[in-house]
Amino acid sequence: MNIKESLEEFRTIISIPLPPDKSLRLFGMEITSIDINETVLASWVVMAILIAASLLLTRKLQEIPRGAQIFLEWAVEFLDKFSRDNFGKRAKVYGPYIGTVFLFLLTANIIPVLSPMSIPAFGLEPPFTIKPPARDINFTAALAVLSILIVFFGGLRARGIAGWAKNLLHPIPMMLPFNLLEYIIRPLSLCLRLFGNILGGFIIMLLIELALPVPLVVPVFLSLYFDIFDGLIQAVVFTFLTTLFVAEAVEVD
Repeated sequence: MNIKESLEEFRTIISIPLPPDKSLRLFGMEITSIDINETVLASWVVMAILIAASLLLTRKLQEIPRGAQIFLEWAVEFLDKFSRDNFGKRAKVYGPYIGTVFLFLLTANIIPVLSPMSIPAFGLEPPFTIKPPARDINFTAALAVLSILIVFFGGLRARGIAGWAKNLLHPIPMMLPFNLLEYIIRPLSLCLRLFGNILGGFIIMLLIELALPVPLVVPVFLSLYFDIFDGLIQAVVFTFLTTLFVAEAVEVD
């Protein structure tokens, strides 16, 4: 596996050409087809996994929980408590988004564990590879923009236009430009932090694969760290920061 190609290439899986008279022009670029690359496809797979899991886990719920239902109820209660502690009476509005973005990011970050490894020293190349969607900055940017839009509209909804504008002058009027800059700095920080950490782990795993043959327990152990533990940490950090930003925006004295 070539590291440079792995970092630069986002292969187009499906390409749907547009009619010649229906081409679009966006930011100076002419769009002649609708391309679905591996990042988009991986995101759809993650969504399908979450939807299927939610349907399976919520079937035949019992009054006295057993098996997976025990874990499911514990997770829901934990999310409810976390949302109430941060959003108060608005927990029912923002709690579902916080829980969804955490599960989505967690699944997207750990899905590369299912990918077979290449062993260049033995000439073994897998028929397919699953790469973390968050190595694509467009993926992390979309999540960051969505989060900051919730912060923006949540603040407007909680405070009203006048209250939101007044809050921009807090604690003193000269803070206005800095408070406005937060709507750019915060999504940029969310985007680059997630992108940088996931991409870093992805590069390290590529280097490990190129260093084979070594005992397979070494790359497997490192995969458990970079794909599962680090993926969990990054999902928690992104979700926690989003929670703080939303809670600050909707807080009304």
